[in-house]
Amino acid sequence: MCGVCGVMVPSGRTGPIESVGAMASTLVHRGPDRVSTWVDPTRRVAFGHTRLAIVDLSPAGNQPMTSRDRRWTITYNGEIYNAPELRRRLSSERMLRGHSDTEVLVELIAERGVQEALRSARGMFAFAVWDARESELWLARDRFGEKPLYYSTTGPSFLFASELKALRAVDGFRPDIDRHAVVEFLRWTNVPAPLSIYEGVSKLPPGHFLRIGDRIPEPRPEPYWSASAVADRVESQPAGEEAVDRLEEVLERSVAEQMVSDVPIGAFLSGGVDSSSVVAMMQRRASRPVRTFTIGFEDEAYDESSFAARVAAHLGTDHTDLRVSPVEAMGVIPTLSDVYDEPFADSSQIPTVLVSRLARESVTVALSGDGGDELFGGYERYRRLGTLQGIRRLVPAPARRAVAGLLSAPSVDSWDRLGGRFSAILPEGLRHRTGHRVHKAAALLAADQVDDLYRALMSVETGGDGAALRSGPFPESSWPGTLREASSRSPAERAMLVDTVTYLPDDLLVKVDRAAMSVSLEVRVPFLSPEVFDFAWGLQAGDRIRGSEGKWVVKRLLGRSLPDDLISRPKMGFGIPVGDWLRGPLRDWADDLLSADTVRRQGLFNVDEVVRRWSAHREGSSDLTFQVWALLMFQSWLARTESER
Repeated sequence: MCGVCGVMVPSGRTGPIESVGAMASTLVHRGPDRVSTWVDPTRRVAFGHTRLAIVDLSPAGNQPMTSRDRRWTITYNGEIYNAPELRRRLSSERMLRGHSDTEVLVELIAERGVQEALRSARGMFAFAVWDARESELWLARDRFGEKPLYYSTTGPSFLFASELKALRAVDGFRPDIDRHAVVEFLRWTNVPAPLSIYEGVSKLPPGHFLRIGDRIPEPRPEPYWSASAVADRVESQPAGEEAVDRLEEVLERSVAEQMVSDVPIGAFLSGGVDSSSVVAMMQRRASRPVRTFTIGFEDEAYDESSFAARVAAHLGTDHTDLRVSPVEAMGVIPTLSDVYDEPFADSSQIPTVLVSRLARESVTVALSGDGGDELFGGYERYRRLGTLQGIRRLVPAPARRAVAGLLSAPSVDSWDRLGGRFSAILPEGLRHRTGHRVHKAAALLAADQVDDLYRALMSVETGGDGAALRSGPFPESSWPGTLREASSRSPAERAMLVDTVTYLPDDLLVKVDRAAMSVSLEVRVPFLSPEVFDFAWGLQAGDRIRGSEGKWVVKRLLGRSLPDDLISRPKMGFGIPVGDWLRGPLRDWADDLLSADTVRRQGLFNVDEVVRRWSAHREGSSDLTFQVWALLMFQSWLARTESER
């Protein structure tokens, strides 16, 4: 795992080629083993690279690396898991200098071209490669978006990097904040690709490449892989126990590929179905107990460590369980703006940083269970979506809209006050966050299509409240366009596909990558192999979601390694009581960031609305945890970046 960055200057011009060293120095946390730069003899392009050595620890694995024919030079971040297989296909196999996957990738590009290499490689990666013969730069990102890659077109030179902080290291790089990206961040608690928080800076979308050269007037990202297209053409899988047998084959093969390492390796273990499945496969193949890591909390409502410990004991892993106090967990918060380097407000980022720090004390690589929910129907909202769609069909649209208007007319605060008065007689689900839940229900009722329904279900903002956050119109989000490509599928399957290309890469994988790489830890995700994806989308619907149970086939497979009482339990999120902390020990910190003077000086938000939200949450009249945490993470990020200028 590494950090990459670079500069490309248009032909006949000069540019910030020398900035590549400063850019690379900001990415040392992603690769502390070696920092290096390369400048093409024409001085049109320069690459920076920071190396975290995982496979082939010798100098033969150092980057930037040039192919034997001297045509191609690469700076690459990631792991190609099928590198041994690809190596055997190379005509130059016997001439390779080492056994790194980097060398295999650059020689594969030299023999077969970038696009064929992308179609052949299985792994997680983001790379740039310079074609000296054609004077063209190629950028590429893995299928699921495990590794990040930003690029900038704001100035005369083209810039790219693993993180935004490397772009900010270039003299004169001072882009404006993209207000559209701010709006999207407040909706989803992340900045979705291809947007970034800056105007003129984009994220390369997962499964895409970008080609830049003098003969390419308007370079645009082009797909080499599409989740919805693959899902439509995969072969059907056998049903029932035969499907379980098949999953065992493909998942074990993926885990085996991802256990290849020349440095110590372990796994995150939450005690949930997905991480337990990965660890069970690892332990089956390992010659010694696998190192596993869990963070526990004093608040039992947020603590899964006892389940993880029982799973670890049953599987026989070498388990490390660290229980942290609220003070220790809150100590992470001042570092988040630097770790994530872009506004990001999934509060499970805090335990993710903590477990990454814990694992890095013992290992350099960790496997995780991310991706299982999106591929195998694990989230309860997938099942809820079908129910909501059925209800909507029974009620005429005019009636739904009328009721939605009545529900959304009172403010969130008003509904919360009403809920407080009648909490003794309200159902449990309405006693907390009453106003948010009522406004959410109104948005769901008003939705015309499944696309709109799922957007309303996923958005943190509800109804018209979000419009007050900025001057001017609150623009309609284009998310999630992918649902329209799968209109023939069930609501649950459409939601799973859109999560695979939005929520997974923009939230979950960002959360893990930035947290882990902040401490130089490589995290691998066995569920996100093309073979596992193909298998999942070839399943019959009932083998993924059976009645009220998601991930049926994964649970049946895990049942071959664990007793039922460690599998059949309610799903827990990787969360913390951040809403309560904001009313208590974090109150002064939040007061400062959300003060009227601070918000007014920045000129980005409606001061009265921000103050109203924070006051309502702070005083306990409303539970606006998600909305307030998003505002705080933006404010914290903005304060840090302003201090750099």
